[in-house]
Amino acid sequence: MNESRLVYRRILLKLSGEALMGKGDYGIDPDVLTRIANEVKEVRALGVELGIVIGGGNIFRGAGLARAGMDRVTGDHMGMLATVINALALQDALERVGCHARVMSALQIHEVSEDYIRRRAIRHLEKGRVTIFAAGTGNPFFTTDTAAALRAIEVGADILVKGTQVDGVYTADPKKDPGAKRYDRLTFDRVINDKLNVMDTTAVVMCRENSVPIRVFNLQLAGELLRLARGENVGTLVAD
Repeated sequence: MNESRLVYRRILLKLSGEALMGKGDYGIDPDVLTRIANEVKEVRALGVELGIVIGGGNIFRGAGLARAGMDRVTGDHMGMLATVINALALQDALERVGCHARVMSALQIHEVSEDYIRRRAIRHLEKGRVTIFAAGTGNPFFTTDTAAALRAIEVGADILVKGTQVDGVYTADPKKDPGAKRYDRLTFDRVINDKLNVMDTTAVVMCRENSVPIRVFNLQLAGELLRLARGENVGTLVAD
């Protein structure tokens, strides 16, 4: 391993809660969790520092219940707690495969996680610990996409990578339109102006303003995260 030749020194990985469901309709699939943990371990073995922001949609979606009448702030707080559940599950899976991990929460839950403190998070990363950022930004009305962009900027990540169920950004939904074409590279302005489904607009603007490139890839394809970390042209790159 020659860390001086690393393409990316520090990566921020955004995982949706749905990524943990596997073939189920909700919850956490232990096999999927173990597979993701092993892939993260392979990336760490390269010498890459890795932070992870995880969503909670496999357990709870605050925005959906807000539309049904629940107070939006209450719903968002419940959604943040769902991300903590996922973060703890991922931490456990990582430790079981021999990968040191820490959970840092934007909400104070001292019994199960550390408070998010930027300098401490950077220190964890420098020490080689996979650092899982839970509870979004800690504020309602912000998505975990925005939390991922914020944490990537704060910890000085070289790139923000988003694991999805498709291998990049397409002109249309490839599951519905067999003629959909995959973009190899996009600019931030193109993503925003064409309203392409990469991340929410706030997250994209934050990455553009702070020169953090985004790469969208298929997390369900074994080995894609490792290929990406090695600098291979995986998925779709969004950059200026």
